Amino acid sequence: MEAIAMVTALALLQVFVFAFLVGKARVAHGVDAPAMSGHAEFERAFRVHQNTVEQLIIVIPGMWIFGTFVHVMTAAGLGLLFVISRLIYRRAYLADPKSRSMGFTIGAICTVTLILGSLIGPALRWYQG
Repeated sequence: MEAIAMVTALALLQVFVFAFLVGKARVAHGVDAPAMSGHAEFERAFRVHQNTVEQLIIVIPGMWIFGTFVHVMTAAGLGLLFVISRLIYRRAYLADPKSRSMGFTIGAICTVTLILGSLIGPALRWYQG
């Protein structure tokens, strides 16, 4: 479970850095709080951060449940791949939001796999037990 804990911490660090970069974009483009729109670069940085937060609500518990009932290292690997996919997503989204599909798709595959494993793994153990 240590591997899942490390990946969880890495994902949390990533979302913290994304939040910092939103603040940096806010200052650079003069978007005063509490405004949520203004400059396109700020808006893209903000959306990347918000999309990542939205996904973490699913990925982190999914990783822990999958790791508990299916396989620890597979869960950690999927979580790490998700973190990498968010970097790919961020780079693409900041350049051109229409080009974000590769990062999104990789992350979505990780997320769906974690969700399915989180449903099937405990169900199989319950059924067998």
